[in-house]
Amino acid sequence: MSVMEQPGTTSRIVPVRSLDVAAVRRDFPILNMRVHGHPLVYLDNAATSQKPRQVIEALTRYYTSQNANIHRGVHYLSETATAEHEEARERLRRFINAAQAREIIFVRGATEAINLVAQTWGRTHVKAGDEILVTHLEHHANIVPWQMLCEQTGARLRVAPINDAGELIMEEFERLLNPRTRLVSVTFVSNALGTINPVSDMIALAHSRGIPVLVDGAQAVPHMRIDVQELGCDFFVFSGHKMCGPTGVGVLYGKAARLEAMPPYQGGGDMIRSVSFEKTIYNDIPFKFEAGTPDIGGAIALGVAAEYLQRLGMDLIADYEHDLLEYATRALRAVDRVRIVGNAARKASVISFVVDGVHPHDIGTILDQEGIAIRTGHHCAQPVIERLGYDATARASLAFYNTREEIDALVAGLRRVVEVFG
Repeated sequence: MSVMEQPGTTSRIVPVRSLDVAAVRRDFPILNMRVHGHPLVYLDNAATSQKPRQVIEALTRYYTSQNANIHRGVHYLSETATAEHEEARERLRRFINAAQAREIIFVRGATEAINLVAQTWGRTHVKAGDEILVTHLEHHANIVPWQMLCEQTGARLRVAPINDAGELIMEEFERLLNPRTRLVSVTFVSNALGTINPVSDMIALAHSRGIPVLVDGAQAVPHMRIDVQELGCDFFVFSGHKMCGPTGVGVLYGKAARLEAMPPYQGGGDMIRSVSFEKTIYNDIPFKFEAGTPDIGGAIALGVAAEYLQRLGMDLIADYEHDLLEYATRALRAVDRVRIVGNAARKASVISFVVDGVHPHDIGTILDQEGIAIRTGHHCAQPVIERLGYDATARASLAFYNTREEIDALVAGLRRVVEVFG
């Protein structure tokens, strides 16, 4: 029996009592694949997660029986699609416990969400001489938009440093908060190292000085329960494709007062209340930031993905993945010439590593021949990889559908890498 037989049939989420990984794996058709004659071992979840059949079926259902544009039509298909799209917004509100559904903005992903804030809130509030504070752990998507804003405004990007374990140095973070700081934008979980930042403490420190905070939650939402009201952040962003949803859709959460005060990001249809050649009156949030026809099917399927994870239980997922991470860490440390990069005390299920004398791309190529999918390179987080002394690493990133047996396969594959390269 499937873990989740009927997604979206109720607004009340009832998590399972324990994580039955064998049942979970039956929900993911791609996990039955064989690659180069071997069972697929998919350990590239930080790049994108696999999709359960419930999400795939939601996409198919939309395009086969609901396909129409939303918010504009009075016919059956349009009204059905609109209702499903707005129900998805409500599901995502519940998923992160936002106060209101209108605080959920559909975007293409975390990258677009950060750019939206940079080019709306940022260009309104950031001036020459101001500072934006990030950390050394950031993904490029939480670096480059702020660099662009600084170039446009004459502001300065400041970077809070990390120690050799890949952990934020909180004393330095606090020291960098000053009267010129206009925004803190920080990752919740490092995609390159798995480090979990103490975001609650960071938000409290920033807010005590009147500084708003954006949290990049792309690597957090698949692995732990998120409550944006409890966190108190001003903005929170994430991508659907890392949390079992489709590619090309994600969410910007913003406190309603922040969003209402921000100018639109793009102009076009549906983000307006009225248009004349003399004047345009913009729509209310969230629609003010959703110009044009959105990824309707993607948003609906993302709502199903959020409900799927909630039914499994985010706390159960976190506990299971923590156990898997500890098992994998012990196993990799036992392999000759393997060194783990990033050893923070608090980590999500990401392990970056190197094999002495072997380029990470060669590691990935040999593992692929064994059916094992990992990621190699700088993981769109080049500054942190270089800070720890490397040009590139190999990265195994785990999900709740992975198993200890797959970790054993990774270890066997790494021993083969060591043999091949002597």
